[in-house]
Amino acid sequence: MSFLIDKLAIVGVGLIGGSFARALREAGAVRRVVGVGRSRANLEEALELGIVDEISCSAAEAVSDASVVFISVPVCSIVAVVREIADAIPSGCIITDGGSVKADIVSECDRLMRPGCFFVGGHPIAGTEHSGAAASFASLYQGRRCIITPSAVTDKSAMETVAKLWQVAGADVCIMEAGRHDRIFAEISHLPHAVAYALVHAVGSADVEGENVLSYSAGGFRDFTRIASSDPAMWRDISLMNRKALLNSIDGFSASLSQLRELIDRSDSQGLADFFTTSKQFRDGIL
Repeated sequence: MSFLIDKLAIVGVGLIGGSFARALREAGAVRRVVGVGRSRANLEEALELGIVDEISCSAAEAVSDASVVFISVPVCSIVAVVREIADAIPSGCIITDGGSVKADIVSECDRLMRPGCFFVGGHPIAGTEHSGAAASFASLYQGRRCIITPSAVTDKSAMETVAKLWQVAGADVCIMEAGRHDRIFAEISHLPHAVAYALVHAVGSADVEGENVLSYSAGGFRDFTRIASSDPAMWRDISLMNRKALLNSIDGFSASLSQLRELIDRSDSQGLADFFTTSKQFRDGIL
């Protein structure tokens, strides 16, 4: 059987890394998969579920004969992992990642590459509020986008290999400059998570007649705030790493919320109708 790559090392076998491994295995694109992580219990579960063929607590050992290394750890840890394994990867090896912040990661990781080894930044636009190997599934990336963020020094052949892997996993691949990626995803991903966390925090802290307000929440509130059940440590790291772009997005949202408050405060019926209609048209346009 002909495989696209011989050995894939997954550093961080959770929802994203585990689903990537499952998708490639199901497609017959990889011969062997090794899982790396700090949680022995999670790694053993990944092994038991057939997500990986072997496990290791040493990233350097696991990548020593890898064709491709996929790093799926919190964004603030990605560069540290690449630094740890940079001298251990064999010539020709490609390192890529799944982080949702790209500019700083791509810049730092490019500098860590030895001649003959390659880094390709990536960001699969998929996920759920669940985490861990058991939460992964092979169809996670079907019909979803994966953004690849090459730099001026990114090897074209390595980029094409990474793109092919994501296509095999079911994703639609597009290429984007890293800084542009970070500004866009501050608006459409990082801001919504920040807003969801802030909304739940505000309502959960509200004192209305001594009642636990959240106990009365129904479908709308729960659907809107689902993403506030995501991993807090992950979103702490994303918020800090994409700090400037996210602050700009929060400022824009605050201005819009202030506009809405003013319309309500002055009982501007037509203004409110126009505000809600415009928002509805924006929302309907993405369906």
